[in-house]
Amino acid sequence: MLQVTDLKLTVTDPDSGEHTEILHGNSFALAQGESLGLVGESGSGKSMTLKCILGIEPAGARVDGAISIDGTDLLAASGEALRRVRANDLALIAQNPHGALNPVLAVGRYLIEGMSDARSMSPADARLKAADLLRQVGIDDTERVLRSYPHQLSGGMLQRVVIAGAISGEPKLLLADEPTTALDVTTQAEVVAILDEMRRERGLSMIFVTHDLDLAAAVCDRLAVMKDGEILEIGTPEQIRDRPQTEYTRALMSARPQLYPAGHAPAIDAEDRS
Repeated sequence: MLQVTDLKLTVTDPDSGEHTEILHGNSFALAQGESLGLVGESGSGKSMTLKCILGIEPAGARVDGAISIDGTDLLAASGEALRRVRANDLALIAQNPHGALNPVLAVGRYLIEGMSDARSMSPADARLKAADLLRQVGIDDTERVLRSYPHQLSGGMLQRVVIAGAISGEPKLLLADEPTTALDVTTQAEVVAILDEMRRERGLSMIFVTHDLDLAAAVCDRLAVMKDGEILEIGTPEQIRDRPQTEYTRALMSARPQLYPAGHAPAIDAEDRS
């Protein structure tokens, strides 16, 4: 469904004119219904990869290689063709839901206008659909939320709204750019579970960007480990966990916080387990 081949991104310093390549010939493919996790530390190129797929790379940057979705070459597509792909095939879930929503517009307007524009739905039908989408992402008090402004809702509630907006256009591919970064651990787990359930129910493909290997392993079929703009290895979560191929991946694995050092977890007898 998605094919990325030899993707390179070069940016130019506006003052010195110096060119710097920040993505170094990465390639990967994504089947319909498959989820891929891009994992690595900050600055490894994960979000820039998503920007290239969306066609929103930094001004003046040059993208080389090939990116296609269902056979449509996104790098060669005209402005109108690219807008159609964005409206019908792609959806972005940003890491900061406050930045994704207009602070002076109610949540209902955000959802309803999106469906009215992309799906040519009447405002009344779009409002009914918006309420149904909110219920699907675990929001029961739909009328209150539709009337609310972003500052009146919690971060977890807002991220649910953003997920509802993303799936409202019935896309083929979800691009989730660290969608739980600003959330507490409990809310993070709830949002990830909702996102994964929506993806599986609708047969969507997903690229999930995160620095958290455990989180990516929970929702992704394959993981791509990135460092300094390069994909070092791609494998299933089990392959990455049990047979990492690079020293960097092993360092990422060992950097995960643990309650106890390896082999030093306290024994739990049968009575404690019960």
